[in-house]
Amino acid sequence: MATKRAARWRAAGRARRGLVGCFQAFVLSLCAAVAVTGCGDDLPLPPPADAAAGGERQATAFLEAMRPRGPGRPVVAVLARNEGTELTDFLVTHGVLRRADVAEVRAVAPRRGRVRLYPALEVEIDQDLAAFDRAYPDGADYVIVPALDDADDPVINDWLQRQAARGARIVAVCAGTLILGHAGLLDGRRFTSHWYFRGALLERHPSARYVPHQRYVADGAIATTTGITASIPAMLALVEAIGGRERAREVAAELGVDAWSPVHDSSPYGLTFGRATDYLLSKAAFWRNQRWRVDVRNGMDDEALALAVDAWTRTGHVRVVPAAEAGTVTLRSGLVLVTPPVDADLPRLPLKAGLKPVQQFRRTLCEIGVRYGEARLAWVKMELEYGEALDCAGTPPAREGGRA
Repeated sequence: MATKRAARWRAAGRARRGLVGCFQAFVLSLCAAVAVTGCGDDLPLPPPADAAAGGERQATAFLEAMRPRGPGRPVVAVLARNEGTELTDFLVTHGVLRRADVAEVRAVAPRRGRVRLYPALEVEIDQDLAAFDRAYPDGADYVIVPALDDADDPVINDWLQRQAARGARIVAVCAGTLILGHAGLLDGRRFTSHWYFRGALLERHPSARYVPHQRYVADGAIATTTGITASIPAMLALVEAIGGRERAREVAAELGVDAWSPVHDSSPYGLTFGRATDYLLSKAAFWRNQRWRVDVRNGMDDEALALAVDAWTRTGHVRVVPAAEAGTVTLRSGLVLVTPPVDADLPRLPLKAGLKPVQQFRRTLCEIGVRYGEARLAWVKMELEYGEALDCAGTPPAREGGRA
């Protein structure tokens, strides 16, 4: 069993170093899983019967751990890696915190300039790590760590270690937990992560303890979350810790959610031979992929854009490129989206005007189910680690080619 897990860890590590983001890491990892074991993460989980009581404890622990430690407006650094950063992990965390306006929020990367997001889009960042350190010599109050294409970048590891030594609270989203592990910040702590990596993380960090059935977990100055869609509840909890419950409620209402409890049933998430085979066969049919355009505009919600594009791309049938009338587009958060020339005749990714970000996301999932079937929808939800029930009654099918 340990040998099989180690083989999967090595395969996942090679994929993370050579490809971009969690999504492409899945492709090679699943190949190894099907060929070698026929299954994915085999970590046994306890039943979620006491998850509600545990959720109250985790929520309280998170708030206490993440409350500001001094007067004044705290500084939050949202980390990216230029070569590859997970789309939703980055745009949603940065967007929610900017929307809340309870802290100074800075997007940072090893180099200023373009950051490639995965599975789609690119943004421009105007502050590198060195410039951030000059501007904030005492360090950040908080650092947000998304999933990155290389979990063992020495520049990022060193910077995170220095931020932690200066007292920063660090929140790793999804497979950002892998980065914390390589930076030496996970050993001896309770943690969670994207379901695919939980067993491998425990093997690499035997003194750490995985906490199931919780969307976000805090242990001292380190917090971690489950898969990609945990970015919204975790950031709302951070907004509550910094700006209070009422401000978090206001931001949640703008996003289209009612609550941000950490309670989360981890049981449904895992690979089977059938799931892995279905996914690999779908990815092998690359000739069926369509290139869609997503129309973007100044002031567009980062969160709605990220969630919709991420979900459609993870069907394995769609590649998304941004299209704009102007040369550049500045999103609601202030990030500049790269908008290269795009064929005007490309089919459009269906977005409905007037929906809040999470409403748009849920509509997107329903449209995916109508277009590609329940099995494909189930896979997309599993990759995004999204477990809420959907009411898809009356969802119109996207017209051929993706036109709404």
